[in-house]
Amino acid sequence: MRYFWLKVDKTLRHHGQQVLRGLRSLWWDIARTGPDRPIFVIGCSRAGTTMLYKTLAASPELGSLNRETHDFWVALHPLAEKNWDTHALSAQDATPKDRKVVARYFYAWSGNSRWIDKNNQNGLCVPYLQALFPEAIFVYIKRSPGDNINSLIEGWGKEGKYSTWSDDLPARVEIDGGRYTKWCFFLTDGWRQYLKAPVEEVAAFQYRAINEAIMAAKATVPADKWIEVFYEDLVRDPVAGFRAIFQSCQLQFDTPIESLCRNVLETPYDAFGEIRIDKWRDGRNRERVERVLPLVRATALQMGYPN
Repeated sequence: MRYFWLKVDKTLRHHGQQVLRGLRSLWWDIARTGPDRPIFVIGCSRAGTTMLYKTLAASPELGSLNRETHDFWVALHPLAEKNWDTHALSAQDATPKDRKVVARYFYAWSGNSRWIDKNNQNGLCVPYLQALFPEAIFVYIKRSPGDNINSLIEGWGKEGKYSTWSDDLPARVEIDGGRYTKWCFFLTDGWRQYLKAPVEEVAAFQYRAINEAIMAAKATVPADKWIEVFYEDLVRDPVAGFRAIFQSCQLQFDTPIESLCRNVLETPYDAFGEIRIDKWRDGRNRERVERVLPLVRATALQMGYPN
């Protein structure tokens, strides 16, 4: 009997949320509430973007969907219409219709005109997002090449988690001699050259491509709308690191938020095991990572990681 009432409660909550979203959408159509300094978390996949996103989303000043939104964004500009070449979007792709659709969607789901978003592809779309929302703030998290590439390799082994969007990809994926058959994380120009490559080369390609795209896009964003953080700084001192980010985003850093940040490493978000720096050096992918580090050396140096 208890299970029955739990099921009823869940069903009522689900339908209640649907009604609430519908009412918010109607209100938005009337009031046309413009977005208020939305925040976009950007960075390479497996760089700590989820930890950063979830922590910022804990602010009561922000609305959040508390999930990845790649399906929503891709529906606006389907990959098939771009020949499956890339997830990247330019400023020319931004339209008044897109701004309206996005603003309405996030208000309906979050109930807040100020909201935060994160997905694997946002880093390739900074010019588009900035053109849509000139008032937006971008928080770019960087992670050292060794640890980031190692985590990407591990992620490629979790196809059901990171490849759900690529079921209709019009290409045969045979990475690592056919060990990996679904493309993971994101597409960027040149990805077809890696369909049969070793997985570490694919990971290095993705690390280099998205970080270079983000750094190139930085020039299009006003300095006061751009925040950069090293993943390693958040690991060494999460309270100090997050306090600086919250303040730069013009968000209160009160006692509950400080407590959350103090314990954030004890309840990691989407982490593969223990959170620590230079984990790759004693991991199972060490030889693979070492082989491709020269391929990303120039990119890492530009990001602020010395050789």
